[in-house]
Amino acid sequence: MAVRGVVVAAAAALGALLCLARGAAGAAGFIKSPLSQKKLTEDSVELHCEAIGSPIPEIQWWFEGAEPNETAVQLWDGAWQDRVAINATYKQHSTSTISVTNLTLNDSGTYECRASNDPNRNHLSKSPKVKWIRSQANVIVLERPIISVSQDVTEGSDLVISCNISGAPTEIKGHYWMKGNTKIQSDDTSADFTSYMLEKVDHESSGEYSCFFETTPLSKGTVLVKVRPYVVAYKKSEQGNEKDAGVLVCKSSSYPPVTQWSWFKMVDGPQPIVNGTEDRFFIKSDGNKTELRILDLDIEKDPGEYRCNGTNEMGEDSAIVVLRVRSRLAALWPFLGIVAEVLVLVTIIFIYEKRRKPDEVPDDEDGGSAPLKSNAANHKDQNVRQRNTN
Repeated sequence: MAVRGVVVAAAAALGALLCLARGAAGAAGFIKSPLSQKKLTEDSVELHCEAIGSPIPEIQWWFEGAEPNETAVQLWDGAWQDRVAINATYKQHSTSTISVTNLTLNDSGTYECRASNDPNRNHLSKSPKVKWIRSQANVIVLERPIISVSQDVTEGSDLVISCNISGAPTEIKGHYWMKGNTKIQSDDTSADFTSYMLEKVDHESSGEYSCFFETTPLSKGTVLVKVRPYVVAYKKSEQGNEKDAGVLVCKSSSYPPVTQWSWFKMVDGPQPIVNGTEDRFFIKSDGNKTELRILDLDIEKDPGEYRCNGTNEMGEDSAIVVLRVRSRLAALWPFLGIVAEVLVLVTIIFIYEKRRKPDEVPDDEDGGSAPLKSNAANHKDQNVRQRNTN
C-alpha cells in the first residue's frame, strides 16, 4: 500500500507539473535525462530524454568526443553514414530518442540532450533570452573481446559446444547459456571457458545457442546447431465440401528455417503445383510454415494425396496430406436417415394396430346388458302381482 501511495503521489505531482507548464509560459525543464552506458564495438546504444515547458521545447542532440581537442557537434537523423537515428515527438511535452548502431571506439564520448523553448533559440543574429538547458550521458565503447566458439554442429550425440574468451573488458563473474530466449544453464565461476552438452542433435535440439560471459558489458558468443527440415502435416487428413475452399498446412520445427517450400499432387507420381494453378491453387509460405489453399473444390478432381516438401541448406524433408471432398448434400444424409427410420417405425406400428384381434369385450358393452336383466325381473314381479289379484 505504501508503494502504491508513492506511485500515485508521483503521478499526481508529474500531472500537476505538466498542467502548470502548459497553462502558463515557462522555461524548459527535463523530466527524463539520458543515462551513461558501457558498450562493446559493433553493439548499439540508445539514449532517451524528455522535457516540458510552455511553449513545448525543442530537443537537440550533440556529441563531443573523448579526444581533448574535439568540439561538440550536433547530431542529425542519418548522420555518421546513417548509423544515427533520432525519433522525437512533441505532444503534451517533448520526447526524443537517439540510437547509434554498429558502434566503434570513436563513438566513445559525451552525448548531450539540449532543450529550449525560446523563440530566438535558432536565430543566427540574435542571442536567445533563455539558454539551452543541457543533460549529458557518457558512452564508453570498449573493444569487443575475442570469443572462440566450437564449430557449428550438424549431427551426432553427446556433443559438447563451447566458448572461450580472450581480452574480457572486465572481470568475469559467471557464465550462462541460452537457446533462443530460454536460459538453459548458468554458473558463477570466473573461468574464461564455458561449455554445454547436447545429448542428441535432432530437430528438437537444433537452433541458435548463445554463451554469455558476465562482464560489463556482457560478452556473447553464438553456436549454431543445424539439421535438415523436419516436415510434418498439421493434419494428416483434411475434409472439405465441394465448391468450398480447402486448406492444407505443413510445418517444420527444425533449424535453420526452411528456405523453399514446394507442393505436389500425387497422381501417377508427383505433379508440381505452382501458385495460381488453374486459378484455384494458391500457396502461402512463411519460414517454417506453408499453406496450400484450393478454391472451388471439385469432388472428382481434387481428392487424393498431396505432398509438401521443405528445403534448407542442410537438406530436405516431406510429408503427405490426404484430402477428401464430400458432396454438399453429405450433411443431409444423417438427417434423411433419421427421417426414414421414423417413417418405417410409424408404418410398422400402424400395420400392427390394424391386424391385431381384440381379446375381450370392452367394459362399456357389459354395462349395457345390465338394464335388460333388471327389466325382465320387473316384468316377472308384475305378473305375480296380477295373479295374486285375480
